[in-house]
Amino acid sequence: MTFRNGLDSLLRPEDSVIVLIDHQPYQLTNLNSHDPQMAVNNTVALVKTAKAFGVPTILTSVIAKQGGLIFPNVTYVFPDQEVLDRTFINTWEDRSVVDAVMATGRKQLIIAGLFTEICVAMPAIQALGEGWDVTVITDASGGTSVEAHEVAIQRMIAAGANMMTWMALASEWQRDWARTESLPGLVEVIKQHGGASGIAYLWEQQLLNTPVANSAR
Repeated sequence: MTFRNGLDSLLRPEDSVIVLIDHQPYQLTNLNSHDPQMAVNNTVALVKTAKAFGVPTILTSVIAKQGGLIFPNVTYVFPDQEVLDRTFINTWEDRSVVDAVMATGRKQLIIAGLFTEICVAMPAIQALGEGWDVTVITDASGGTSVEAHEVAIQRMIAAGANMMTWMALASEWQRDWARTESLPGLVEVIKQHGGASGIAYLWEQQLLNTPVANSAR
């Protein structure tokens, strides 16, 4: 096994491309590994983070006329972007998706989708075999059961994939708080989707902007 370690193994926004797979109503109805509301929140957080860092994001669905359009709060982030609708269950067998990824010239392939054990595992494993550096965002993905999700993660790790959550990815892309060009967008994502981290940030800003009471008598 080749261990993933060292500075070069960390993800960089300029080398990353995201493929979002099948975040559609049909799949959401049988999502049992995660709270559906949290899965939607994390997916939207992921795409907003990608936009904040200028990372290309390929949006894909499978037979949308039956399974439904991908979540509108995802397409809202990229309103002018075409969603690539497939018949292939394995996204990496769809030439239009692969061509779109290759056109970016990037090799750090980041995948999230529903379901983990099917629509994420298959393209991840195939892309790994073709030499791609593959990362799966586990909390913007989900399976038909906790077991299905976890077994799929184990299977992809065994194949050489890297596992992360959306906030870990955001932090790795940011890497240095001195990189001020991406901070405003990142802060907005954390405020909107980061749960307690977002609330804590807002509280910190409140305290910093609260005048110190004059205790002099």
